[in-house]
Amino acid sequence: MMKNILGIIAFFVLIEFYIYQAVRTVVSNTWARAVYWVVTVSIYALLIFLVTQFDRTNRSPMQVNLIMGLILVFAIPKLLTFFFLLIEDIIRLLRFGVQSFSSGQTGHYPSRRKFVSLIGLGTAGIMSYAFLDGIIFGKYRHRVRKVKLKLKNLPKSFKAYKIVQISDVHSGTFQDPSKLQHAIDLINQQKPDLVLFTGDMVNNYAEEFQPFINLFKSIQAKDGKFSILGNHDYGKYGKFNSKEEEYQNVPKLIQYQKEAGFRVLRNEHLSIEKNDEKIYLLGVENWGEKPFPQYGDLDKALENVPSDAVKILMSHDPTHFDYAVKNNPNFVHLTLSGHTHGMQFGVDLKNVKWSPIEYRYKKWMDLYESNGRYLYVNRGFGVIGYSGRVGILPEITLFELS
Repeated sequence: MMKNILGIIAFFVLIEFYIYQAVRTVVSNTWARAVYWVVTVSIYALLIFLVTQFDRTNRSPMQVNLIMGLILVFAIPKLLTFFFLLIEDIIRLLRFGVQSFSSGQTGHYPSRRKFVSLIGLGTAGIMSYAFLDGIIFGKYRHRVRKVKLKLKNLPKSFKAYKIVQISDVHSGTFQDPSKLQHAIDLINQQKPDLVLFTGDMVNNYAEEFQPFINLFKSIQAKDGKFSILGNHDYGKYGKFNSKEEEYQNVPKLIQYQKEAGFRVLRNEHLSIEKNDEKIYLLGVENWGEKPFPQYGDLDKALENVPSDAVKILMSHDPTHFDYAVKNNPNFVHLTLSGHTHGMQFGVDLKNVKWSPIEYRYKKWMDLYESNGRYLYVNRGFGVIGYSGRVGILPEITLFELS
């Protein structure tokens, strides 16, 4: 990670001198230009310092949050300026070549247009503002998405049954549990029959969830709260002081979730009963394409479950649906996943949905249907890496069955 980030910083330092041409075109005041360089050099120096001092044993998320925040708020938007300047320079070079060729002598090289520089710097400024807003406010803009689903052979007792799904809390990213109180209130306002959490309660360490136990304990559900483990919950990306500490990480997280009222399902199932009618809830451990952990065992979770029963599966990574669920001879009606976060960046409108994550995951957000079976991919409750959200807001999903 450190080498990659240092490489990114080196790249931006090189193109900074190119981008400065736009600043020089727009800003004529010498002192203003000097301030620009002082700010720019200071931020790059801070980034280099943070990267070289990065310590994986430090369990505070502030290091990663600050590094990613500075890159996204300060460095990445400058690519827009670079893009506009590069396009203009290509056009200027072509005009110069055409003039020289047509006249038979060296033409006058066109000067840079102030308008293009203003557009480049302006769009970069808008992007910087969007990333900064995502850090300060975006990650707290939780919204409830309501999904009505018709499930084949659903028992009459479960019509209008309400299930709330949350996913990818990443509690270690948040410093103050009270700032998530509004999201917990939103969950309780739905008066759910069942609350399901589909993995990644922490970034790496079980202790990250400890300050949030009381907050999540206040979530109310008539028929209980259940959860599964996501790839981050196993602590594979952390650094432990001993093998014993690493070994105890998952059991400790399961205990903390139990204290918050959640039962963790690990390749197992249980039944929910109403008026002598049942539906079955299945929970598997994480299964994702390598290098993600492949601990999920759907066949084990399905053992002794009636083939004609309505089944709802919690599986953290949506790739598990295509791999093991959609063609399984034992019909699973609904699979609930998370994992992708919608990349925390993109466009999420009624008829237009886009995020760079779609080039990695075919099923990355919202509802999908295959072979009569449904998959829903939740946008995620929290954040990781980039401590913000732009366009893809944190989600609480309310399912109403019929």
